[in-house]
Amino acid sequence: MNQSTQSRETSADVNLLYTDVEDSLRDSVRSLLADRCPADRVIAAYDGDHDLGAELWPTLATDLGLAGLLVPEDMGGQGASAREAAVVLEELGRFAAPVPFLTSAVIATSIALRARETELVRKLAAGTATAALAVPFSSGAATFGSDVLRTEEDVLRGSVANVAGAHDADILFVPVPTEAGFEVHLVDVSEVTMTSVVSLDMTRRLADIEFMDAPCEVLIDATDGAAAVRDALELGAALLASEQVGVAEWCLESTVAYLKERRQFGRIVGGFQAIKHRLADLWVEVESARAAARYAAATAADGDPDRRVATSLAQAYCSGAAVHAAEECVQLHGGIGMTWEHPAHLYLKRAKADQLAFGTAEGHRATLAGLVDLQA
Repeated sequence: MNQSTQSRETSADVNLLYTDVEDSLRDSVRSLLADRCPADRVIAAYDGDHDLGAELWPTLATDLGLAGLLVPEDMGGQGASAREAAVVLEELGRFAAPVPFLTSAVIATSIALRARETELVRKLAAGTATAALAVPFSSGAATFGSDVLRTEEDVLRGSVANVAGAHDADILFVPVPTEAGFEVHLVDVSEVTMTSVVSLDMTRRLADIEFMDAPCEVLIDATDGAAAVRDALELGAALLASEQVGVAEWCLESTVAYLKERRQFGRIVGGFQAIKHRLADLWVEVESARAAARYAAATAADGDPDRRVATSLAQAYCSGAAVHAAEECVQLHGGIGMTWEHPAHLYLKRAKADQLAFGTAEGHRATLAGLVDLQA
């Protein structure tokens, strides 16, 4: 019996509907972001003003408890699952919020939990510390590597390019190759040289990191290091699909609202049949993306054997759906959609940047083909 047959047998009863708890969590996050994350403040990041993220994250992390959402209650967290984290990411995508929830509260926290470092996990859950995994943002679970090495003096030397979440982090988790496999080392950000990267999406900043005799501490040894990083990146990819759904959903809703009001040739623009067809097609695409993202989150939450298939499927589909929705948003808003003041460009940039994160759609399709025994 191949993996795909086994997956169908174990995943038939996965529930994709939102629970009352998830709806309540969504309402809380959306209400806070609507009040404290206005589009003009997000746009200011492209002029070098990154204060919004520094103001917003402590409130989300501590007041709403999002920093410890995936941390068990006995370790100071909320004891939630990937399903709830997916709902949060939908709302963060809807507002293009410049906060390190994905990089710290999801990816880095999953590694800290894997390491069973209780004190470190408690700091991350409380929001008193923020962490980032020091791999390029484009690295996928099957493709990550590292040029950082540990010397005989037990310090790290090397560099990593395009690390997401590093600017917001206090701690870096650094994969280090050894003869026995990958170790994961803990490094304080004060011990490295960090250079900002001018990237397409400045709401999730990237940094090049240089390790020059950086003191380190082994967090996970070589017996489990590669698996820990791989599982963290896989979880990140699964939940990134929900952020992409949030981006696409905002683009669709804002475009429909605009076309209900905009007049041309004496008619409401949304009344033209060609426009209706484009919006109908886009709605189907967004809802299909939601189904794929929900399935990826549900299988990740349950540890379902189908989770790798679900993750690659979600990324292969949702990344393109978000870009298409953002492109339609810009085009159907006409001239105003091309302006700096309108937020449409925020979502196009986030969608295009996310399209390359944790592996490209092409890479995920190749992974998916292998998982379901599809020959080239």
